[in-house]
Amino acid sequence: MADYPAELVRNRFLFDGSPVTIRPIRADDKPLEQDFIHHLSADSRYKRFMSTLNELAPGKLKYLTEIDYVRHLALVAIIQRDGQDVEIGVARYVAGPNGDDCEFAIAIDDEWQGSGVAGILMLTLIDAAKARGMKKMEAVILSSNDKMIKFARQLGFDVRRDPDDPGMMRAVRSL
Repeated sequence: MADYPAELVRNRFLFDGSPVTIRPIRADDKPLEQDFIHHLSADSRYKRFMSTLNELAPGKLKYLTEIDYVRHLALVAIIQRDGQDVEIGVARYVAGPNGDDCEFAIAIDDEWQGSGVAGILMLTLIDAAKARGMKKMEAVILSSNDKMIKFARQLGFDVRRDPDDPGMMRAVRSL
């Protein structure tokens, strides 16, 4: 496992001026990640995981937080609320078998959608993927997820219907 990439920690401001810290996820973030998933609406959980889960099983939680920072990188957006860290978004990529392409996923707390946090997370993730040798990034998106389709297009992804599954869209971008 690579060392924690402290160079990816960013302090930014959302559209309303709220401060947010973007940083790579850590293994000790399991409670933070589980709380984040609990706080998502059922619709947001479904759009992210394409299933109706209420919480992450221990193995899935471990997979999402114990990462190598090269082939699997996750960035979390953290705000302070009553002196405590609160996760309001997460974006991640996982490299494919060749090691030079990756699939991304993103989830934003419903309360923070439209705040600018998704763009900050994804631009940081794209830069990190390029720096780690990724040449292509892609995602599978539910065809009913209009907000995500629009967002991917705004980030320069080519979004097309999946020829094998009409209920899915494929977003692809060269890095």
